[in-house]
Amino acid sequence: MNNDQCCVVSCNKPLDQNYWDGQYKAKSTGWDLGQVSPAIKEYIDTLQNKNCSILIPGCGNTYEAEYLLQQGFTNITVIDIAPTLVENIKQKFVGNSNIKIIHGDFFEHQAQYDLIIEQTFFCALPPTMRQKYVWKMHQLLVKDGILGGLLFNRSFELGPPFGGRQEEYEKLFNSAFDFLKIDVAQNSIAPRANSELFFEFKKNSSVKVNLYQFEGMACESSLTTATTNFEGLNDVLNTSMSTNFTEVLIVSKKEILIEELQKAISYDEKYSITKSY
Repeated sequence: MNNDQCCVVSCNKPLDQNYWDGQYKAKSTGWDLGQVSPAIKEYIDTLQNKNCSILIPGCGNTYEAEYLLQQGFTNITVIDIAPTLVENIKQKFVGNSNIKIIHGDFFEHQAQYDLIIEQTFFCALPPTMRQKYVWKMHQLLVKDGILGGLLFNRSFELGPPFGGRQEEYEKLFNSAFDFLKIDVAQNSIAPRANSELFFEFKKNSSVKVNLYQFEGMACESSLTTATTNFEGLNDVLNTSMSTNFTEVLIVSKKEILIEELQKAISYDEKYSITKSY
């Protein structure tokens, strides 16, 4: 389909299980290409180890998994929060032991993977969850594991999908991952030409990637000082705060004491920081 938008119900509703299940029940899946994305297909064709463990989060109708199976891959996991969709794909792959299909919340999933394929999952999440996305991806990958796929390189008036730009992504993933590739996809379908980035990031296993709850900040004008203070601490490599100012992603060479982080924001008595996980 040419229309990437979904949203058959009010976009003011939470983007939760009920929302996404409603999209599949209403067959309002404008993001669904009806085939594996050409860029991801080309990438899959370069993979040599057919037994590597692969995760596809927010899998949708998962043409990627179908193509992987056709190419002989044997260890595929897909996860989605929408029960109607999950039942459909369970029927689609019934009896196939090379794929595991999970109905559940990606952020509660516990496992380890060699490769995670990103295809319209990142853009379906509220932008406030992007720091949590980076943290969880880092957690789920094995040492030197790969996160690869497509990100939108454009903005949308309404969402989902929610877009972004290359410089935003590079700041968000900086230090938690090594950038092997990030560039405009050369083989997107026509409606998405020049609006997709293909990326391949390798987990940086030598760093600590932690997510923290942040309280007390109410506006963007205060953001720069807080993040600058965090990044001024010894061993901190990168800091990123969510757009609603409630979560902070901190990448560091070693574990930073919570007392040090709190001290960095002690200039405002309203601010407090606690570790999320």
